[in-house]
Amino acid sequence: MIEDFFSPLISEFQITYRYKVHFTKDIFQIDNPVLRNFFISEKKQGLVKKVMVVLDERLIQYHPNLVSDIKNYFQDLETFLQLTGDIIQIPGGEECKNNQELWEFLVNAVNTNGVDRHSYFLVIGGGAILDLVGYVAAVSHRGIRLVRIPTTVLSQNDSGVGVKNSINYQGKKNFLGTFAPPVAVFNDLRFLESLDDRDWRSGMAEAVKVALIKDKDFFHRIESNASALLNRNLNTMANLIHRCAELHMDHIANGDPFEFGSSRPLDFGHWSAHKLEYLTQFSLRHGEAVAIGMALDTVYSYQKDFLSKDDCIRILSLLKTLGFSIYHPMLSDGEKRNLYLGLEEFREHLGGQLTIVLLAEIGKSLEVHEMDLKTIDTSVNFLETYL
Repeated sequence: MIEDFFSPLISEFQITYRYKVHFTKDIFQIDNPVLRNFFISEKKQGLVKKVMVVLDERLIQYHPNLVSDIKNYFQDLETFLQLTGDIIQIPGGEECKNNQELWEFLVNAVNTNGVDRHSYFLVIGGGAILDLVGYVAAVSHRGIRLVRIPTTVLSQNDSGVGVKNSINYQGKKNFLGTFAPPVAVFNDLRFLESLDDRDWRSGMAEAVKVALIKDKDFFHRIESNASALLNRNLNTMANLIHRCAELHMDHIANGDPFEFGSSRPLDFGHWSAHKLEYLTQFSLRHGEAVAIGMALDTVYSYQKDFLSKDDCIRILSLLKTLGFSIYHPMLSDGEKRNLYLGLEEFREHLGGQLTIVLLAEIGKSLEVHEMDLKTIDTSVNFLETYL
């Protein structure tokens, strides 16, 4: 019957994603079984899988034996796992996400090395290089298995344990990207020891962020351990990373992992942070920009009578105690027009209704769907003069 042609067909199905975040130290030492056990658990009879390794070239300065350690580690797995030629070393940092030639180079490497959907990308580096390689993995052959080894505080407690991948495009941060979970993540404490003070500190901003919106007790723990964190106590940092990663993963699993809605609680402080990164030509680390963005939205929450003065001062004080600046002149650039543009770009990136996460109290967030430009202005001025 011709009428049947006009009857709609409905397809509905669910896909379950599951991946582990492992915590270890000296992952490529021969006697460390953590990574080896993962690949053995993935082994399929009669199938030799390929592994393409990409790492941040700056790691070699601090870990000169890293390439040889990786090759030696995989020798015991050669019966079912094969490294694809030379280990690829590329520059990390946010600039790698701005470099389209790097993206094309990696896609070409997938092609020339015959890396297929049963193969693995093993990426070692900070959040930016994880984003870049993750995007290449997600779009090549519609999905190559991604194993992440984050090497910074920021990537171990935030971006490296999540489901996003992206590159920057058209002058906008994360304009091109995918939601593609990794198959496994391995946080190695040894890599943190080689971080400079800025990168060590930068990652703590995301821990403060998730504590502010989700866990008051965690905020108190960060306050109590601020001195130890600032003085690079590795055990204290390990505890911070583990709890922060746990909170992020819990949100992803029990919230809106692929962000079909307009609410993004984990982006507290990020609407202005993303714009600040571009306005400063990425001279600000992501975590440094997030700290300033959180300070701005904290003061805005106070100015709008959502947040108490005491909580506002405690938050700003913690950020400063951890060594963060809470103001940057680019916030005021062009009579703040660039900052207002950042708000619109954030709305566009979210799609649909503008949704900004603010604070009702430490550990409790609220959402608003409009921002008062006059209050943004006074909040910026507050930060500029805050001692």
